[in-house]
Amino acid sequence: MNNIDIKVVESFGDEWSQLDQSKMNQVEAKQIFKKYFFLFPWSKLHKGCEGFDMGCGSGRWANFVASRVGQLHCIEPSSAIEIAKKKLKKHKNIKFYKSSVDNISLKKCSQDFGYSLGVLHHIPDTQAAIKSCVKLLKPGAPLLLYIYYSFDNRPKWFRSIWFFSNIFRKIISLLPAKIKLLITNIIALLVYYPLAKFSLVLIKFKINVSNIPLSFYSNYSFYTMRTDARDRFGTPLEKRFSKNEIKKMMQCSGLKNIKFSNTAPFWVVIGYKKK
Repeated sequence: MNNIDIKVVESFGDEWSQLDQSKMNQVEAKQIFKKYFFLFPWSKLHKGCEGFDMGCGSGRWANFVASRVGQLHCIEPSSAIEIAKKKLKKHKNIKFYKSSVDNISLKKCSQDFGYSLGVLHHIPDTQAAIKSCVKLLKPGAPLLLYIYYSFDNRPKWFRSIWFFSNIFRKIISLLPAKIKLLITNIIALLVYYPLAKFSLVLIKFKINVSNIPLSFYSNYSFYTMRTDARDRFGTPLEKRFSKNEIKKMMQCSGLKNIKFSNTAPFWVVIGYKKK
């Protein structure tokens, strides 16, 4: 297992044990799921299709995917795999693997689909990680990804805000798990929540909020904000890519017909393995 950062794995294990999504409103969870899977070609998959969730965490996406497919392989290198097993026990068509992206026992060219959301930008070699995912797919099979964007569709001042916030992330991510959670909860309360609700007010007045930081959370619960603040500021390794960089990595990995979502979260993208 060369393409893995142990500190990141430990951090996610802590995160999902503290915020296992069991308290999340399921209506909201489904709304978020639809945003991430907007591009996914459900109609093209056959009833008994088999695929993988690379970096499943506590199983929040797998919970909605499993009922739509024949077999789902949930892959997670951290201790969160045990949480996923408990949360997803009602689904009898899921297999669990405590493994990294480059050390999975699935056969090459065996999967009808795959997805990895919010994971590959936390891996040392993102390009190699995409290639590892593509190797598992059958020719023509889709791979859905969500990779942190480098704010290439945002104004310069927006990128400057991220630059300064990233300094705080580098410091906070080094702290002990309990302190890290406390600080990210405070960030969710004092930064995420006010900006999100301010955006909600503006939306009601039909004002465009697309360039207001954290406007994505305008209709979401504080629990979701806590989760994402912990994910954003508590993870030791974070990389960001432009739309063109992501497209190039996917093409170099053997994917074609690449399509990006034009709405947040950025960048959600899908590609199909070359035949």
